[in-house]
Amino acid sequence: MGAHDARHAPTGVPPRVVMEILGHSQIAVTMNVYAHVVQDTQREAVSHLDRMLKRQRPDRG
Repeated sequence: MGAHDARHAPTGVPPRVVMEILGHSQIAVTMNVYAHVVQDTQREAVSHLDRMLKRQRPDRG
């Protein structure tokens, strides 16, 4: 994660605050959860864009 990502999680809430709320003992645990959330979100976005592009493309068969 880049410097900006380390300061502000995808929710816009600083990871340290999320860590304290969730009761994680280490920031690495919190950041690992965020990494999975971001990956899942990116996967969903790519899938959505793929479906949109396939609908807009005229059939060539």
